[in-house]
Amino acid sequence: MAQNPRTSETESTPTAGRNSGLSRRNYVRSLAAVATAATAIGGAGTAAAQDDYEVIEAEGQTITIDAGETWENKLIDMTTGQDIIITAHSSDWTIRNVGFKGKNTSGTGTATFGISDTSGGTCTVENVYLGDGSSTGNGNPNGHGQTAFWVAPDHNGHIDFENVNIQKFADNAIYGSAPGTKGGGTIHIDSSFAANCYVSHFRLATEGSKVTNSSVYVDGSHGYVGRGIWGWAPGTIEVEDCQIEMNGQNTAIDAGANGNPTEIAVTNTDYDDGAGIAEHAGSNVQLGDGVGTDPEAFIPQGVPTSPEEAASGSQK
Repeated sequence: MAQNPRTSETESTPTAGRNSGLSRRNYVRSLAAVATAATAIGGAGTAAAQDDYEVIEAEGQTITIDAGETWENKLIDMTTGQDIIITAHSSDWTIRNVGFKGKNTSGTGTATFGISDTSGGTCTVENVYLGDGSSTGNGNPNGHGQTAFWVAPDHNGHIDFENVNIQKFADNAIYGSAPGTKGGGTIHIDSSFAANCYVSHFRLATEGSKVTNSSVYVDGSHGYVGRGIWGWAPGTIEVEDCQIEMNGQNTAIDAGANGNPTEIAVTNTDYDDGAGIAEHAGSNVQLGDGVGTDPEAFIPQGVPTSPEEAASGSQK
């Protein structure tokens, strides 16, 4: 899997936001300052003894996770300047306690993780740190730089993401819309944080897929100002108990792409009305109970804030 095939649309002009003016939610762990949220990833974390996890140096290799396998307690050293690809295209696999140290500067424009459940099972991605980001990849200004997670079209099972931290990636944090074109598998992103990525942060397409208890934060400080949550056809995609703080950048919630409509159902969520909501090709963003426009991005409890913390599982 030398190159994951991906389709990334460029930034579209956001439409005006819609404000329901409803109450804000309580936070698991509020950020004292938003700037800290965007930069804390590179800072000090709880360091574990090296023998708590395996250190793997990135050197252009591909690691394959087989059906039923648990791949855990790995620290990936990206300071080599090389790429690494982790693929899991089987069933009932688990990726747990993995931290990436250093920015991906390889310029390959691949996806760090290429994943799917191809046998109708349930897979898990939990406690992963990808907060050091990536360079602009192959130089394409419209995306196709490095993607953090790419979910393949053949995905027909279910993937749970929990306690994942992705920041400063050049092309999508979790790119999970492709199954909407073929396999129809579902994705649940829970208690996760994504910030300052390009194209989009959480991108889903299939009915039963959802984002819950999570935050998106964009401030433009790293040059990547992708959409907050992007829904593709056919939907419906659920967004619940989330904070989408965009600081007026791009679009907070974007529905529809490539001329195909979808639906996004939003509850108990605050989004940035400066960035607003976009509805394309007859799409519909349904604003339900508890939706407001005063977001405050947060890092959910249990989300790792350093590579070592993730690899050792020490924040659990």
